[in-house]
Amino acid sequence: MKACIPAAPRRRPVPRFPVAAVVFAVAAALTACGNSDPLAGSGHCDADPSRLTVGSANFPESETVADVYAEALRANGFTVDTKPGIGSREAYVPALRQCSVSVLPDYTGNLLRYLDPKATVSAEPEIERALAGALGPDLAVATPAPGQDSDAVVVTRATADRWHLQSIADLAAHSGEVKFAGMAEFQERPDGLPGLKETYHLTISPGAFVPIADGGGPATVRALTSGQVDAADIFTTSPALAANDLVVLADPLHNFSAQNVVPLFNARKKSDRATAVLNAVSAQLTTDQLLALNEAVSGASKTEPAAAAKAWTAAHHLDQPIG
Repeated sequence: MKACIPAAPRRRPVPRFPVAAVVFAVAAALTACGNSDPLAGSGHCDADPSRLTVGSANFPESETVADVYAEALRANGFTVDTKPGIGSREAYVPALRQCSVSVLPDYTGNLLRYLDPKATVSAEPEIERALAGALGPDLAVATPAPGQDSDAVVVTRATADRWHLQSIADLAAHSGEVKFAGMAEFQERPDGLPGLKETYHLTISPGAFVPIADGGGPATVRALTSGQVDAADIFTTSPALAANDLVVLADPLHNFSAQNVVPLFNARKKSDRATAVLNAVSAQLTTDQLLALNEAVSGASKTEPAAAAKAWTAAHHLDQPIG
């Protein structure tokens, strides 16, 4: 876990303070930072199996799905603490192994690549089989949801109609005309431009690639809808897809790995009852439902993740005991 260090101020003339005041200020900052540590406190691996700590990564979809897990587990008699916003896998997988967290939502394809960097499979069944062998003794998963949050090649409706596009393969015929937007690393990633070229013969020249560092967010969407680019890498659960009538091109050859949402447990906290509850959640967590949750949190209403999760579990009758 990274050391907690106060953020540096913007560069400006440095005022002179007494040494004691400086020491006090730094200590206070570190204390405040420590109090906000999402991994503060011990885990419960050896305690009551009905007590769980549900964590999340540090982006809205993960926090919202974690809150859905927490709501459903509480409705089934579990005592649940939450630790949202832990960070990336480099932070939360060790937290799971150490039992600072009991369970959290992850994504099958990226989790497999993290656990086994040499993995090359990309389709759902192959990823699930490979993941089962990569988890090791400390981690375990429940049944993945049908819903995915994966990379996708996205175009406007006008472009899809003009070029008669349904899949990425259809776009390949227009390689010489396509300007493409994505994160800078998309130019080098195996499933980025190299993968699109190898799998679909979609060749994007260096001068036709527009790097935008917002992970398929608002700046990327603006570049696409304004006509600055013709295609972009945008995630399949982005609320911007429906809001802007954007078209996700089919990926029948699985250039992009399947990214089904999956409950990831510390193996000692994976009980039959907890698994049954989260399997019931996953069964209803389709890509459309992920989109709906993301729209509630990141769309115009800006609902807090916990409130969106509470409403969703009630609407899907998961706010009551299962079975």
